[in-house]
Amino acid sequence: MAGSKEIRTKIKSVENTRKITKAMEMVAASKMRKAQDRMRASRPYADKIRNVAAHLSFAQVEYKHPFLVKRDVVKNVGLIVVSSDKGLCGGLNTNMLRLSVNQMKTWESEGKAISVSAIGNKGFSFMNRLGAKVKSHITGLGDVPNMENLIGTIKVMLDAYEAGEIDQLYICYTKFINTMKQEPTMQQLLPLSGEQLGSPTGHWDYIYEPEAKPVVDNLMMRYIESLIYNAVAENMASEQSSRMVAMKSASDNAKEVIGDLKLIYNKARQAAITKEISEIVGGAAAVA
Repeated sequence: MAGSKEIRTKIKSVENTRKITKAMEMVAASKMRKAQDRMRASRPYADKIRNVAAHLSFAQVEYKHPFLVKRDVVKNVGLIVVSSDKGLCGGLNTNMLRLSVNQMKTWESEGKAISVSAIGNKGFSFMNRLGAKVKSHITGLGDVPNMENLIGTIKVMLDAYEAGEIDQLYICYTKFINTMKQEPTMQQLLPLSGEQLGSPTGHWDYIYEPEAKPVVDNLMMRYIESLIYNAVAENMASEQSSRMVAMKSASDNAKEVIGDLKLIYNKARQAAITKEISEIVGGAAAVA
């Protein structure tokens, strides 16, 4: 059995760790509420622009945007990976990256080349270790998603699609379900199709002023930006929820470990006291 001093040192160490995890839990809980509010606030805009894009995909227009044109042969695939910059958030990044790797293996088995764009430090580091072809990346996102910072990284993949360097573009992120559940999700960004957008309840054609091309181009860019922003907002809300749950679990485990160590310490101290009493009684009997 370990000595009393060693056990006291372990107890002190675990108590200090528990203070840290408890503080991180409280910080994550505060950030989680704000992240969830931002995520929910962005949904009405995303739903509205999705409806407009759905109507446009079914409308008979004189100009067809490249994002709406399906390629006959798919040889190159682009993947945008959305992860967190920091760890200590349970299996959030692990589950998302596992989904990405499994899909990448499927594409490779089909003979498709893969290009990756990484949003978040964890995904960027993992893809580099994996040896993937990383075309663009951004790290240090902070706690609030900023489209101005994201657009440069995403535009690299959009330009590659328009240039024919990639034939399909996907995004992988963690979707927020509730505080206790976050789900890794793979979604096709390009090409956009009516089936993905959802069939509108009615069909109509549009009259464009002055012409269709600039209007449709801007609409498609706003739609892609809303998808990217929503994915990052969902991932940030999932990150804070997962971190809060992970830190709460760590604090609870630390409390149990402290209780076990204190029990061991008390047993060791009681054994030492019993031994000293026995020695005193034995010495007194020998003198008598």
